[in-house]
Amino acid sequence: MASVWIPATMQHLTAGEAVVQAPGGTVREVIARLDEQYPGIQAAIVQDDGRLRPGVAVAVNGYVTSLGLFQRVETGSDVQIVPAIGGG
Repeated sequence: MASVWIPATMQHLTAGEAVVQAPGGTVREVIARLDEQYPGIQAAIVQDDGRLRPGVAVAVNGYVTSLGLFQRVETGSDVQIVPAIGGG
């Protein structure tokens, strides 16, 4: 299983949990398994067309790659959901 770090803005979907566990071989699979435990989290991260929502990135073991949802996830990986930070 992967440890998934949930940003504060989405923790209402995980009953206040900042780190949750989910199985999966890719980021897409991990998010789908999370949605089974915490309904609504997938909709907060993934658009209807299957792509990451604008302003959301996902890092695996500290690295954001161009593979996005197709990035491989190994057992014991850390997956971080990273919301965009705005400002000016």
